Amino acid sequence: MSQRASRSYRAQAIVLKHREYDEADRILTLYTLEHGKLQAIAKGVRKVKSRKAGHLEPFTLVLLQLAKGRTWEVIAQAEAQKTFQHIREDLTLTAQAAYLVELIDRFSYEEGPNRALFQTLADGLQRLDDGFAPETVVHYFELRLLENIGFRPELNRCLACEDEIQPEPQYYSPKLGGVLCPKCFSADLTAWRISLNALKYLRYFQRSPWSKIKNRVIPPEIEQEMKRLIQHHLTYLLEQSLKTPDFLKAVH
Repeated sequence: MSQRASRSYRAQAIVLKHREYDEADRILTLYTLEHGKLQAIAKGVRKVKSRKAGHLEPFTLVLLQLAKGRTWEVIAQAEAQKTFQHIREDLTLTAQAAYLVELIDRFSYEEGPNRALFQTLADGLQRLDDGFAPETVVHYFELRLLENIGFRPELNRCLACEDEIQPEPQYYSPKLGGVLCPKCFSADLTAWRISLNALKYLRYFQRSPWSKIKNRVIPPEIEQEMKRLIQHHLTYLLEQSLKTPDFLKAVH
């Protein structure tokens, strides 16, 4: 019998979001290491004397004792492992963390564990909290997310002719999943032009471990181009807009 099949089980989780329910409860959306995405009810958590309230805020890494319920899992115990306090004290970091969490929420389903995806989110929150450049953290996270869900962009060969990309401006196609060379851009007339420098940064972020990326500061004009291209790719896959980029613009 699997752990989740039993009446009660433990799980390490990151709180993605919550909503109010009845007079004193909350429904939480969680991404867990062991079981992937799930929803759980925290009964009485909005009461003044609730011991669980401070352990179940968004972005918290928490160890849970869960019980099977009819509609949702029931949170019996909660112990915060990391609260990422620096994120909570900085509105810009809060907005960046909300963006990471929204991406995990929108690109995941209640279909079992993806340990790499859990670790990608946990690492992203820790790196924001540790004070690394938020743009560097976010773009590294976005590329790891795409890889973990099976949409790793092709950045080295033209998706139409399969020739190796040459050192010149190219075209980026979310529809096809990566780069088109200048002679093949008509394969997707909606493809966006991408500068050579932005492509170099995307390649470097895609192939390199965090240890080589962490102190890299992206020039502002290249960072803006990377942001537009990656968010365009993400919204194409989702077939709808993300909410948190507007929040990010408002707090910058």
